Amino acid sequence: MDSSEPSPSGEPDDRPVVPAQRSDQDAYLRVRDLRVRFDTEDGVVRAVDGVSFAVERGRTLGIVGESGSGKSVTSLAILGLHDPKRTTITGEISVGGRQVVGLGDEEVRRLRGRDMAMIFQDPLSALHPYYTVGRQIAEAYRVHHPKANRREARQRAVDMLDRVGIPQPARRFDQYPHEFSGGMRQRAMIAMSLVNDPALLIADEPTTALDVTVQAQILDLLADLQAEFNSAIILITHDLGVVGQVADDVLVMYGGRAVERGSVEQVLRAPQHPYTWGLLSSVPSLHGDADADLVPIPGNPPSLINLPPGCAFHPRCRYADRAGSRSRTEVPELRPAGEGDSAGHLVACHLSAEERATFYAEDIASVGVAR
Repeated sequence: MDSSEPSPSGEPDDRPVVPAQRSDQDAYLRVRDLRVRFDTEDGVVRAVDGVSFAVERGRTLGIVGESGSGKSVTSLAILGLHDPKRTTITGEISVGGRQVVGLGDEEVRRLRGRDMAMIFQDPLSALHPYYTVGRQIAEAYRVHHPKANRREARQRAVDMLDRVGIPQPARRFDQYPHEFSGGMRQRAMIAMSLVNDPALLIADEPTTALDVTVQAQILDLLADLQAEFNSAIILITHDLGVVGQVADDVLVMYGGRAVERGSVEQVLRAPQHPYTWGLLSSVPSLHGDADADLVPIPGNPPSLINLPPGCAFHPRCRYADRAGSRSRTEVPELRPAGEGDSAGHLVACHLSAEERATFYAEDIASVGVAR
């Protein structure tokens, strides 16, 4: 989008388009300047506002942020799952070299399941209670393999159930979702997502409703399957601790925008945005004081209908006054966080690199958590 052109909401947009990523040309998924708008009676919801990133096959991108930050809306836009009557999507989404934005419903349906798939947050609501688990997996296979007969589809589903660690898969094929435990239902959802060997897998909070032990098993399973299928994975979560276990790269979103992006080592070991510091402060540390309290981010996430002017995070940022009036008047652009080992690390913050280093040290001291 040219800087002189109006945004989809009709307002001028003078922010430059940020390049997607260093590996943009080699990535299986490329998202550039993605904007998603919903028309409502109360106004236009700017759910995603100019987000860019890329994911290569064999790598995992963790997208983190609080509820309402735009994480899930971004993933649904990639999969083409929004209601076109109420949604305006602009920008570029390239999956395996094919542009998704602007494709017809039937063309997008052919891509879903075959080239890209999604693991939903709640498998109990995602699986149909009337049909057996195996039948639903087999049906997902036959949609993209119309020449396969029922016996072949059944065998494929049984093989996938076995591959994701479901015991006695041939017997479990004929059971219903309510007969599966929470962890088994999530494994069945993963089997359904991978039954057609998609190159892109989006996992939306796949472990939120699971206990810690099962959560670790599911994360290990995703890592093993990625190694086997060489998939590009997007992991959507609010938990930076989970991202630290499985992701290669991290995108931090707030108010529908990207506020920080880099490798997992860069973002978790040397975070540059005060919002990222706040997310880290709310994660228990294995190296800190076991009795230390978790520190919540003050205030609430902003309304995506009426975003604050300037930096959307400034009403909750303890360092906003240090950046002067710009924090309330100018939207910060994604810029390199520094030089040298910060190559590829981007941050949208009005504070200078020197100020961020100083304030982050103060933030650690005030929280009392060794990260």
